[in-house]
Order: sequence, then structure tokens, then C-alpha cells
Amino acid sequence: MNNLTNNNIDDTKTSSIGNTSCEAILPTVPLKSLSEIEKSIQKKYRSELWSPFIRGLKEFEMVKDGDKIAVAISGGKDSLLLSKLFQELKRASKTNFELVFISMNPGFNEVNLTNLRKNLEHLEIPCEIYNDNIFEVAEKIAKDYPCYMCAKMRRGSLYTKAASYGCNKLALGHHLDDVIETTLMSIFYMGKFETMLPKLKADNFDIELIRPLFYVEEKSIIKWIRNNGILAMNCGCTVAAGKTSSKRRETKELIADLVKNNPDIKKRIIQSAQNVNLEKILGWKTSEGKFSYLK
Repeated sequence: MNNLTNNNIDDTKTSSIGNTSCEAILPTVPLKSLSEIEKSIQKKYRSELWSPFIRGLKEFEMVKDGDKIAVAISGGKDSLLLSKLFQELKRASKTNFELVFISMNPGFNEVNLTNLRKNLEHLEIPCEIYNDNIFEVAEKIAKDYPCYMCAKMRRGSLYTKAASYGCNKLALGHHLDDVIETTLMSIFYMGKFETMLPKLKADNFDIELIRPLFYVEEKSIIKWIRNNGILAMNCGCTVAAGKTSSKRRETKELIADLVKNNPDIKKRIIQSAQNVNLEKILGWKTSEGKFSYLK
């Protein structure tokens, strides 16, 4: 797999995998051995991947003795890295916890499924792939804009599968850029300030959702994937081609422009979500209702 030898391959070519059009992150070298891939996490990419991963775990107390953690694998770059980080943590940590790897097939085509199985096999990730035809259902329920419904249904499916294994935590592969983009999008397009939390309790399950890549930048994940020759799934959705909102892409491009003049802008945005001055806001809301300093 991945007999790619052209080191000049563009990492943002368009992919038709999954019958959609999306930016593809392609490897620039042939697929490396498992030992090389694993060593790169602790060696070459230690400061970019391992250290921020450990920082997030410690700062937000995501992993504790007795935890049984379900790691959700979508087949994309983020969840594949997350799985390998957790395997490294299991080997290196004195904390006593269990890992379960789960991957939901919401309706991927055979090309994506085959590639996912090959990646799991090469990376030695013992993962159950289970079927849940969410793509088709989401399209029927919300034909024009199926993405929100699909995401909600996928989360519920993962909670259910994790609970069936007796897990008390579900780990997802959202990274620093996801957090920052979501924060700005809430301001720009939803008229509120909120962010993607590093951990939160599920509403209908006795499970805590955790995001261990909270401090890991997407560009570092892309470098790890490309330079290890891993062909991760770029876009597996078979129903949302042409329907996905462009707002996240616009926000991503805005942040990229801001970083050119202020390299610390991402750090400042994250800090703002941790440093809210309650004496200088116009109002706030909780589950109990809305409150205002103007009244």
C-alpha cells in the first residue's frame, strides 16, 4: 500500500474518495515500517505531538486509574494519530487504564473501508469496525443540510458502542485548530461565545467525552501523516458533496492569514476561552437561563 515515491506531491489535492470533493492530504514518501512510525512520535515529533498530548491529558485530568477508554477511529489522520498516541501512553504510563478501539462504518464505500482496514492492520490497532448506516438516514432526515444531523447521530452511535464495552470515557480526535475554529465560528455566525471543551459528560450516557489532542496543531498531524507515508481517509462522506457549509473553511483561512502577522494568535484565542473576565461582559447564560449586567 502507498507505493508513493514522488516527494513533491501536493498535500491538498482534490480527492474523489467517497464520491465527494474535498482536500486530500497525501503522503510524500512510501509507507514506513510500524517501528519507524511509532518511534517518530517520541523522537522526531515529540515536541509537536507527544508533549502537547501529555499536556492536555494532565491539565484536564483526562486519564485516571481504572478508566476504560474507547478511542473512536474515523479513518482520518487525527484519529489514527490519537490511537497511536494512546498506545504509546499505555506502554509508557504508570496509570492503570484500558483501551478499546472502535470505528463506525456510517456508509463508507469499499475503497475507504479497504484502506481503513489496511491502515489498522499496518499500525497494529486492534479495532472493531461496526456498521451503522447513518449516512443514508441523515440524508433522509435532513436532505439539504445533513451534516449536523449526521454528526449528532454518529456521536450517539459511538456512545452506545462504547457503553456496550463498559467504557467510562470516549476519546475523539478533535485538535487545537478544531477548537479555535469552533470558538470563532460561534462568535461570527452564532452570536455567542463558546468553545469546544476538552472534556464533558454525555447527556444520556454515563460516559465522559475527552479530546486529548486539544493542544495538538493540525499542521503537526499533517506532517506526521505525510512523512510516514500513511494514506489516511480524507473524506468518507457519501451524501454531503456540495452541501457542506463553507463557514469553517472561511474561518480556517482567516486564522491562517492572522497567523502570518501574529504567530501566537492561536495561543491567544485559546487563552481567551480560559480567561473570561466576568466583570466586563454584557451577559451570560446557563442551563438555568439568560442573565445580563444591564438589568
